[in-house]
Amino acid sequence: MQLHKFEVDETSNKKRLDVFLSKCLPDISRSRLKKLIEDDRVKVNSKSRPAGYKIRSKEKIEVEIPPVEPIKTASENIPLNIIFEDEHMLAINKPAGMVVHPAPGHFSGTLVNALLHYCNDLSGIGGVERPGIVHRLDKETSGLVLVAKTEAAHKVLAVQFKKREIQKEYLAFVKGNVKKDKGSIESPIGRHKTHRKKMFAGGNTGRPASTHYEILQRFKNFTYLKLRPKTGRTHQIRVHLASMNHPVIGDKLYGGKNPNFDALKMDRHALHARHLELKHPIMDKLLSLSAPLPIDMANILKSQT
Repeated sequence: MQLHKFEVDETSNKKRLDVFLSKCLPDISRSRLKKLIEDDRVKVNSKSRPAGYKIRSKEKIEVEIPPVEPIKTASENIPLNIIFEDEHMLAINKPAGMVVHPAPGHFSGTLVNALLHYCNDLSGIGGVERPGIVHRLDKETSGLVLVAKTEAAHKVLAVQFKKREIQKEYLAFVKGNVKKDKGSIESPIGRHKTHRKKMFAGGNTGRPASTHYEILQRFKNFTYLKLRPKTGRTHQIRVHLASMNHPVIGDKLYGGKNPNFDALKMDRHALHARHLELKHPIMDKLLSLSAPLPIDMANILKSQT
């Protein structure tokens, strides 16, 4: 159990309790602080107060932070391709076919299962001993996934993603011959009206979404693209490319009746998260991380030469 004590100064007079604590305890997320307040682990002059309570100068505040709870998910000895690691975070090159989070039908063999076995220095996210995965890749998408080891790193990385400060780059093989050498797809993305597992581009109910693309190489039946999504909507790249009639090859959800064709035999959709550029969440330095093209996609390029 950790106990933190603070005294409210004149400059913090009449501030909300949760706002005051977020500045005093910057390594703890707002949602975690709110939970501590709701659980009566925060006292103002020995009394429980709500998150919106307006504190007064010279009031004394005590915050109890309980020990980190063990996670119920099982750890599994699954090999990981680690691109970067320090005491604050990791960058993993996730293989195609691996689910990121445990979910119904996928309670084992996930990236979280593997990380729980690999990491012995997790300080806890949200009070639970778990890796902080701040963004996801679809099961069949390969490439870079960022993982926070500490709540402080998780908090900063989440803000960077929310503010779109992290530069993302993907590689994809798409059906057909894309006419323009480069361009942007600006189309809102929302949930499909009848197919609840699918997303839909266009219409008036979706959220704004933007994807920039650039052609790397043209082949007889397909095009090799570099993509930079500015936003991070669910299935964004796959939906945007399908909306311009150039779906990702092998995409069973958005690729139409024949997601593959004889020239390219892909066991999954041909999409790879190749590059991430971001500011380190704790240290003031730029990180430029890359994951090489996976073997299945690299072999296709070789077969075309």
